[in-house]
Amino acid sequence: MDNEQYMKLFIEESKEHLQNLNNNLLVLEQQPDNADVINEIFRSAHTLKGMAGSMGFKNMANLAHAMENVLDKIRKGNMDVSADIMDALFEALDILDGLLQGIIDKGMEDFMDINDISAKLQGLVDDSGSKDADHSPQKLEREGIPLADHHLHVMEEAVKNGFTPYYIEVRLKETCLMKAARAYIIFKAIENFGHIIYSNPSAQDIEEEKFDLSFSVVAVCKAELDTIKKELDSISEIESIDIREIHPDDIHGHSQSKKPQAQETDRTAAPQIKDKISRGTGRSIRVNIGRLDRLMNLVSELIIIKNRLQDLQRYGDTAVMAESLEYLGRVTGELHDAVMKVRMIPIQVVFEQFPRTVRNLARSTGKEVKLNIFGAETEVDRTIVDEIGEPLIHLIRNAIDHGIEPPQERIALGKPSAGLVELKAYHDGDSVVIEVSDDGRGIDIDKVLKRAIEQKLVSREEAETLSQQEILQFIFEAGFSTAEKVTDISGRGVGMDVVKTKIESIGGVVDIDSRPNHGTRFIIRLPLTLSIIQALLVSVGQEVYAIPIGSIKEIIEIPAKSIKLVRQKEFIDYRGLLIPFFRLAKVLECPGEVKADDVVTAVIVKKGERLAALSVDELIGQQEIVIKPLGKALSKIKIVSGATILGDGRVVLILDVNHLI
Repeated sequence: MDNEQYMKLFIEESKEHLQNLNNNLLVLEQQPDNADVINEIFRSAHTLKGMAGSMGFKNMANLAHAMENVLDKIRKGNMDVSADIMDALFEALDILDGLLQGIIDKGMEDFMDINDISAKLQGLVDDSGSKDADHSPQKLEREGIPLADHHLHVMEEAVKNGFTPYYIEVRLKETCLMKAARAYIIFKAIENFGHIIYSNPSAQDIEEEKFDLSFSVVAVCKAELDTIKKELDSISEIESIDIREIHPDDIHGHSQSKKPQAQETDRTAAPQIKDKISRGTGRSIRVNIGRLDRLMNLVSELIIIKNRLQDLQRYGDTAVMAESLEYLGRVTGELHDAVMKVRMIPIQVVFEQFPRTVRNLARSTGKEVKLNIFGAETEVDRTIVDEIGEPLIHLIRNAIDHGIEPPQERIALGKPSAGLVELKAYHDGDSVVIEVSDDGRGIDIDKVLKRAIEQKLVSREEAETLSQQEILQFIFEAGFSTAEKVTDISGRGVGMDVVKTKIESIGGVVDIDSRPNHGTRFIIRLPLTLSIIQALLVSVGQEVYAIPIGSIKEIIEIPAKSIKLVRQKEFIDYRGLLIPFFRLAKVLECPGEVKADDVVTAVIVKKGERLAALSVDELIGQQEIVIKPLGKALSKIKIVSGATILGDGRVVLILDVNHLI
């Protein structure tokens, strides 16, 4: 078989199954008796084993098979979930991820010694042999048959009427072609002797073939066990059948103890690392990003043509021209919206990797940390999703290492022993806001300022005039750190400058809100799209520049005499606030005569909570523009974020307000 044609499909499917394993193992660690999660993990491992085996990747297949053996024991109730088992499963998952990455990089499986982890997993299976004789109703629950009160009541009534309750597990042969049809025949055979009161998976899932090769049922029958087994043995394409009688005494005892247990479970509900992350995405198709980029480029050209027609309209203002222009504008707008919706994907693609990160960091630091995720369904542009992961990792590491206190310290402060880290995403106008917050010790403003003075980032005289927000901005300086010691997690001054640089490179801003002993919140504001934006065109000297509308707060005219000079820098009084004033012609070194006007046109721009005024010669108007990258040769010019092409063919540079401020 030519594996090349299936390689891309294998890689995509494997990534999904590995992420699914990661998400559900985290849930299992918190909810060890969750039968649905156990079955979901088993199915993912089983499918991964089959795919890797069919592609000839033996290491992946063998390791997935070793995981499957452990999960099968847990699923059947012959093994309890423990910390050692979870550590081994996570270790195996990391190795599987490494093997897949090797296949992605080289097109073939790397040699990797999996003997140690395979032996560890097999040892767990061997140690569980003593529990195989457990056939109690509690065991049935662990196997995926949750005996709810009404099921137990039905079984009790059936026993009174001469029926015997049975647990029946059937495994089909791998060569079985029509699993649903075969399962239907088995169901009909069982119902000849009595009634099926519960099945796992559900009857609907079995009908739709949403199961692997095995399923189980609880049935009440009047026939003997041997009679039922003989009837089922006569059905073809069955690998094995396991029938066990459920004793009436166990039903009564379990029924009486069930309700208090349920209440106890509710009181000690596990942290909400929701397994809905992997279920709420809906059905979707994969689209090559290159094709989407091509489609977006066509939309860009359409908008350029629309701008050209607008220029033509000035010279020939006919009804036909106006009608054509209106139609073209409507089409390009709809096409733009359609393409953007295709490019938009839920930010959960990024968020779903963080529960595992939090778990590992909490264990390595000896802290108790709970992660809450809100707004994972918020949609953002694919380009932003690709870029935002690294900054968020740094912020979460920072929150756990610097922010969250050790359990004993938290208890002494009257806080819960487990620290809380929250990850939140939501839309706000034309922006996407992502917040990373913790309820830890907060940022020590005095310590930050002292370190900034030590590193000569600010003089002692200037330090006295800085606001709290300006002091907090020092933590984004390269090499800045307040950590007393260097650890594996932080303390080298690497990370926060990367966060700021990365976020601003995609047109975003990051702000900080911190209160001592109450925690810290990082607020990241990102544009919905990086391709087409609304911008204000302005002239400066002989040049035209574009300023993104999202960065503009207001446009005002100010008397030239009101511009104040403080320490060789210009400021203006804007509604009671003293904000910096920049003469764009000077900053951008634009050719042209310097005008001595009595009134200056100023564009008030914002970067988070910070404001500044930019002087311009003339306002040309608002326009929808297409952002074109400057390319690698001009990538170090930070004052502009890109360029656009006007209808008359002129190239206009787009100002980067973040860098200006």
